[in-house]
Amino acid sequence: MAFARLSSPARSAQRPIAAARWAAIRLFAMDVDGVLTDGSIYVSSDGAEMKRFSVLDGMGLARLRQAGVAVAWISGRESGATTRRAAELKIAHLVQGRTDKLAALQELAARLGLSAKDICYMGDDDIDTPAIGWAGIGAAPASAMPGTLAAADYIPARPAGAGAVREICEHLLAHRPAN
Repeated sequence: MAFARLSSPARSAQRPIAAARWAAIRLFAMDVDGVLTDGSIYVSSDGAEMKRFSVLDGMGLARLRQAGVAVAWISGRESGATTRRAAELKIAHLVQGRTDKLAALQELAARLGLSAKDICYMGDDDIDTPAIGWAGIGAAPASAMPGTLAAADYIPARPAGAGAVREICEHLLAHRPAN
């Protein structure tokens, strides 16, 4: 039974999310590997690391930034590829090497003067689950671990590293208050 639930090809909203909850979000924070990428890391024989990021996700994050929504990446591992992509996209808050995602997210929230209801967090693994549960809106790609999926309020139809982040961005942009 659980296998059928996880293999459903186009699950989107796990639970209905009120428009007011989407509109309240001021920070979209996320894990990197398995959210902004498909979770694969390519390592060459000389040790160089490569990752594949989606331009769809990048455009969504750029539009969020332009709309005044802060963006943060919180990764459990250090990566030059992540640093470079974050710089290209002007990601203001890049946290690497932190496996306690909840603590990292709460520290960032305190620095920004935000509460849980102001934050959407997206992750794919067990170390992301507490942050997903704490955030005002928690999201996980369909390929996430079962416990992480169970904690998520929203599961995008698009896959990780291929538009899942963009799908969240589009919801956030669609519910931004008119200026």
